[in-house]
Amino acid sequence: MKSPVTDYLEDLLTSTRDENSGELAAYIPELAKADPNKFAIALTTVDGRSYAVGDVDHEFSLQSISKPFAYALALADRGLSHVISKVGVEPSGEAFNELSVEEGTQRPDNPMINVGAIAIHSMLVSDSAGQQERIDHLLDFLSRLAGRQLHIDQSVFESEKETAQRNLAMAHMLKSFGLFEAEAHEVVEGYIAQCAIKVNVQDLSIMGATFANGGVQPITGEQTVDSIVARQVLSVMVSAGMYDGSGTWFAQVGIPAKSGVSGGVLGVLPSQLGIGVFSPRLDEKGNSVRSIEVFKQLSAQMGLHMMNAEAYSYEAVRLVRQVGSETVIELQGRLEFTNAEETLHRLENMKLECADLVVDLTRVSEANRVGRAMLLDGLNAIQDEGIQVSLLDPDNVLKMRGECEDDGIQVLSASSE
Repeated sequence: MKSPVTDYLEDLLTSTRDENSGELAAYIPELAKADPNKFAIALTTVDGRSYAVGDVDHEFSLQSISKPFAYALALADRGLSHVISKVGVEPSGEAFNELSVEEGTQRPDNPMINVGAIAIHSMLVSDSAGQQERIDHLLDFLSRLAGRQLHIDQSVFESEKETAQRNLAMAHMLKSFGLFEAEAHEVVEGYIAQCAIKVNVQDLSIMGATFANGGVQPITGEQTVDSIVARQVLSVMVSAGMYDGSGTWFAQVGIPAKSGVSGGVLGVLPSQLGIGVFSPRLDEKGNSVRSIEVFKQLSAQMGLHMMNAEAYSYEAVRLVRQVGSETVIELQGRLEFTNAEETLHRLENMKLECADLVVDLTRVSEANRVGRAMLLDGLNAIQDEGIQVSLLDPDNVLKMRGECEDDGIQVLSASSE
């Protein structure tokens, strides 16, 4: 059975593909060569199920999306108190490439802007670590997050070194402030290598799902970082992940996120899923135009705003039982994307020994448009396989009354005992 999630993502890809505004990141020569038409979307749940559409195998450099991951590794290596003493957590209110530092302490405002990310890279492993040791350590960590061996794009690395004067100047300032002892050019080269690590959208969504899952990689099961580290990283992504537009982003979209000038955007919804989107045309703030539109639609249509009160209050499936010749699956809570996806996954993996399936919605409080459409598409696909599907929906949360003849799904008026 083809997943309705994939169908939905394909529709979303199609509906946003005509958005052709924006420009490539021309200030980095290698990124200026990117194919502007590449476009891909991927979701991975905290249970390890991935869905991807578009140019899913196309690899792109992480760029600034690497910042939250490097921050997590620095926290794991050095501890929160040490990292906080060197880099703050407040939004800067300035562009990502400004020398935004706190008056008095001279520490960078946060780890999501360039000056803060350079300071974070200098902390990896230990104060005495060499350039290659820091790079290898980070590459190994990112590979464990993705569940496969990642690599550095050498062409992007060399191209960015040619335009690194501003970052090098900020590194020299940080060194003069006493924030690190390593040579400034070595720290900057390591930071550039960090930004040049290649991923595809599925990698990105899996890495995001790891942080949504409290640091546990959802496929390998490895506890990559402590849950407190994951929480700290997501908190800073909320306040500063989208630079000086972070407040507007969170109010409108409500998903902790980080963008990169190669065209990728990472989203992490705690306890639910990781999202990766890629399209290389950028707006004036350096964010992917199509990717931003995808996130806006995902949030609005799938009910993914983190401040939605009932977004993830309950597990969707309350109970599965046999009643005579029927298999009854009882659902509960608010039916939106993640609950509908969980339900369909359970149904897909159930061995239905009976020819009749009853979906009991008595304890479902409401259903948004995407949750409703996904569940009905999945149930129709099950019915096409020869299983009679019936709905127990006393409060009409799926708004099926009067539509059952068209869909072929029966709507029951009383419970199955």
